[in-house]
Order: sequence, then C-alpha cells, then structure tokens
Amino acid sequence: MNKQSLMQKALGDQWQQLPPALKSHYQHNSNSDIGYLNIEYPIYMHPYLTFLHLFGALINRRGKNIATTVEKHMQGNIQFWKRTIYFPRNKTILFNSFWIVDRKNELIEFINPFIGLRMTVQVQKDKLYYEGCHFVVKIGKFLIPIPEWLLLGHTTITETALSDSEFEMDFTLKHPLFGNIFRYSGKFKNISK
Repeated sequence: MNKQSLMQKALGDQWQQLPPALKSHYQHNSNSDIGYLNIEYPIYMHPYLTFLHLFGALINRRGKNIATTVEKHMQGNIQFWKRTIYFPRNKTILFNSFWIVDRKNELIEFINPFIGLRMTVQVQKDKLYYEGCHFVVKIGKFLIPIPEWLLLGHTTITETALSDSEFEMDFTLKHPLFGNIFRYSGKFKNISK
C-alpha cells in the first residue's frame, strides 16, 4: 500500500487535481528530478545571497540552462531535498532543505534546523501554487514568525506539468521596495527510483 506523500497530506482532496508529473515529483517514495535551471538576480544582491548561502539559503550564482538534480526522500514525517546544481568548470553548488506539513494547505521548508519558510499550497487549473506566509525561527518547540519583507521579500512558486513525467517550475522573490530580487526557474523530468 502506498503511503501518503507530504504534499498529499498538505493538499488533502486537492491532491487528486494534480497532473501525473507533479504527483510523481511529490511522491512518498525516494525519487529524483533531472533538468535545467535558470538563476537570476540583480548584481547588488550577490553579497547578500553569498551571506545567506552560508546558512543554507538559496543559490549565490547566476546562470542559464544549468544542469540540476533534485533528490528527495522521506524519514518519518519529514521530506529531505538535495539539490545539486552543476555550474561550468566543475563548480557544484548544493542547496539542501527539509520539509514538514505544518497544517492543512501549509508547509514549512527549513534550510537548516532553525530557519524556515512557511508557505501555503493549493491547486488551481492543474497547476500547483505556493505562496509565502512568513519566515520562521525555530527555538525548541516554538516557531517565531518573521515577516517576509524583513529578510528577502514575498515568495511565490508555480509548478506546471508539461507531460506525464515533465514539469516546469518558477520560484520568485519580490521585495516591496526593491522589486524582483531573486528568481530560479526550469524544466525537470521525474526519475522514480
């Protein structure tokens, strides 16, 4: 019997509206996606992104059509993500995180044991939409909310199926004062293990 995936728990009945490519991407079993990323941000953001990357946040290098692998596995009620981005000249950057379901239609993605982003998830017209609520700082059992604008800006993610195994994703951070400050987008194919 298949176990419920983390996303299935978060989406509830909306899970049935997801196209097969997105169901595979978020399945409970260990699986991988392979594809290419485009990473964009204004040059003035580079020092800040380099600082944040020390804590496990985001990617501090720009590029187009960068080969990327995303590996996911479950341990109990936690899903672990390992993103490997293969830049030219043998420069590889890792972006790891782990996800938990916080409540119905809400997930928290932690970039380390103490800092995460709470997001709502919903399905509309066969697309999966994420929207940032706020960042959280975990101290013991407590989650202290930090407004998005205080750190980076508002997060939105859209994922769209292209076939039964391929999908595209678009992650954007928009600050109320500085506009779009970070974006990565790309096309991926799920490779089930």
